[in-house]
Amino acid sequence: MTQPPAAFLTAAKDLLGPKGWSEDPERLSEVSTPWRGTFTGETPFLARPASTAEAAALVKLCAAHHVAMTPQGGNTGLVDAGTPHGEIVVSMTRMNTVRSVDPFNNSLVIEAGAPLVTAQAAAEEAGRLFPLSLGSEGTATIGGLISTNAGGVNVLRYGMMRDLILGLEVVLPSGEVWDGLSGLRKNNTGYDLKHLFAGAEGTLGLITAATLKLFPQVQRASAWVCCDSTEDVVALLALVRQHAGDTVTSFEIIPVNAVDMVLTDVPGTRDPLPSALPWRVLMEVSMVDETHARAALEKALEAAFAQDLVKDGVVAASKAQAQSFWHIRETIPLSKRAYGTAINQDIAVPVSRIPAFIDSCNAAVLEIVPSAEFVIFGHVGDGNLHYSVCEPAEATAPVLKAHVAAITRIIFDQTMAHGGSISAEHGVGRLKRDELARIRPPAATEAMRAIKKALDPLGIMNPGRVVSV
Repeated sequence: MTQPPAAFLTAAKDLLGPKGWSEDPERLSEVSTPWRGTFTGETPFLARPASTAEAAALVKLCAAHHVAMTPQGGNTGLVDAGTPHGEIVVSMTRMNTVRSVDPFNNSLVIEAGAPLVTAQAAAEEAGRLFPLSLGSEGTATIGGLISTNAGGVNVLRYGMMRDLILGLEVVLPSGEVWDGLSGLRKNNTGYDLKHLFAGAEGTLGLITAATLKLFPQVQRASAWVCCDSTEDVVALLALVRQHAGDTVTSFEIIPVNAVDMVLTDVPGTRDPLPSALPWRVLMEVSMVDETHARAALEKALEAAFAQDLVKDGVVAASKAQAQSFWHIRETIPLSKRAYGTAINQDIAVPVSRIPAFIDSCNAAVLEIVPSAEFVIFGHVGDGNLHYSVCEPAEATAPVLKAHVAAITRIIFDQTMAHGGSISAEHGVGRLKRDELARIRPPAATEAMRAIKKALDPLGIMNPGRVVSV
């Protein structure tokens, strides 16, 4: 690890003040290890700017001294994008203020270091809804969610994080500030720069604030149903949308073994509808009026039962019961410790290709590791599957670790063969950068490199992530 120049450290400490930096080994270790402990990095210096002016001055210092930086939000990433590997860490968590809320424009301006729950609460207080929802919403920050173009469980109705942005404030690699926080919904004046930074994972600039879209508050009706096959699940989605239209907010597929895993691992959980059938679906319909939402959902399920797409099901009688459904779904990623080894991938395929992808990918994996088990769950409505190949912790002769590279290649190749993407909502980082360069059209890679070189000629913004230069 290269130590930054002494002149840089002195200037940075003076700029940030005593609360704005740290060289404490324990603190540096914390920001160098993501929440799951999957990757281990290192950093010589932690910077914590408290304002856009401080952030801009810090980036100018980095440019002047050729010091590379890794922007970091809540440190909840999964693709080795926000873990430093020798760079200084620029943590945005001190910039966590809701600057303004405009209920008539259905927008709010919020700083990048605020956790997602802060945006949700500010919207609710104004009688509005900010719809992004995911398991780490208490920790994941607005800047990090934008940088990775996060998805979550409501993409079916409201879209990805990129779709929820009206404007951004960004410190460019030169230290200049682009103030693009306008709340306009129509602005046809050339390149839409905000979309360039969404999904860039801190490689093009440091996001300091965002203007986000708000929506009317809604009431939700939730159901938990049992299905016999993934083909039935896909057909069920089409049927529910036929009856409820765009009011279908979430549509999650859950395998029975994942339910069993959660029940074993998480005290106080129970199966909403015990059954030997292989698949569960957790779906929600949301409308302004709860009675109408429930009626639409029940009508759709009646049709599903009539067509034999659903074998059993229950509509939540209360918010508490609906929350118990979601608790099972959200706990799946944390319950995989029941397995000794798990190869986890975040992929997407067209919704219609989900059954074929699962069948062919599972078959190809089993040819290499016949004892492999699968935990496959996710967002059927947008084709995003969290695909995990697992091995029981009690396996007498564990073999999965010896085949990680081969199985990963199978998953990626099968994903592409079915018209998909090897990164659906977790991003690229360092983990998938080289694989994407292999499978992405060369023209796309060269265009990304050109953009990176143009905006960051010194290569100081999160180097080595997303695209190699």
